[in-house]
Amino acid sequence: MNAPERVLRAEITDGSIDVRAVSDLVADAAAGAVVTFEGVVRDHDGGRGVAALDYTAHPAASDVIATVCARICAAHEGVRVAAVHRTGRLRIGDTAIVCAVSSAHRAAAFAACAELVDELKAQLPIWKEQYFTDGTTEWVGAL
Repeated sequence: MNAPERVLRAEITDGSIDVRAVSDLVADAAAGAVVTFEGVVRDHDGGRGVAALDYTAHPAASDVIATVCARICAAHEGVRVAAVHRTGRLRIGDTAIVCAVSSAHRAAAFAACAELVDELKAQLPIWKEQYFTDGTTEWVGAL
């Protein structure tokens, strides 16, 4: 199975993300490890209280998430990956991103999942506007 065929899901969505469903996509009889990362909206940033976030994606974000997932598969033999990032208004505790990776062995799954999360954070053209509890807002990741 080549790298693009091992990408089971690479998606930008404005709906809620079912973490278990994303994880189940990469599960396989040959996989002894499934590693899942769930990025959740927290109630603080830089010492300030956060009330909510708005994520906005560039139209190319869907292509970028697919490309990054394929590169992770190409760089890590035998892994299967899925990644979903949410857009729109999110509240504290909402899931913003889910990455799941399976592999025959746990070290490979952990390494590939960590690299996937880092690469998506660095390359995915998604910006967030934070709404602070003091009534102010701030854009993060905007050019």
